[in-house]
Amino acid sequence: MSIKTPYLAVDGIIQLYDEKENFKGIVLIERKNPPIGLAIPGGFVDIGETVEQAVIREMKEETSLDVDILRILGVYSDPNRDPRFHTASVVFVCKAHGQPVASSDAKEAKIYKLEEIPYDKLVFDHAKILKDYIER
Repeated sequence: MSIKTPYLAVDGIIQLYDEKENFKGIVLIERKNPPIGLAIPGGFVDIGETVEQAVIREMKEETSLDVDILRILGVYSDPNRDPRFHTASVVFVCKAHGQPVASSDAKEAKIYKLEEIPYDKLVFDHAKILKDYIER
């Protein structure tokens, strides 16, 4: 008997700070693969890995940044949140310093001030996630 469950993912809202601890904005990536658009960096949890390890790894892979986890924002599990298949994502709020550099699945990694987030260009349910983040 095989058990089918949703894919487990992680996303990281990276709060970027300069060397004087001034908040610069959050990091969003432009995706290389469908669905094409802007996204919060993230990816799937590997077998044998905790969600915390996965978010640290994925942030490094997609933005080249070393992050510290501050807290969990929430778990997003709407069966329709990802057009490819059912995913459940644990969303973390993270902190980092430095300049993001895109790699892995990211075509570009850019810093956005909270008031400049282009919600209409976000894929998946990332507009909802970022609105929840800003409200909290």
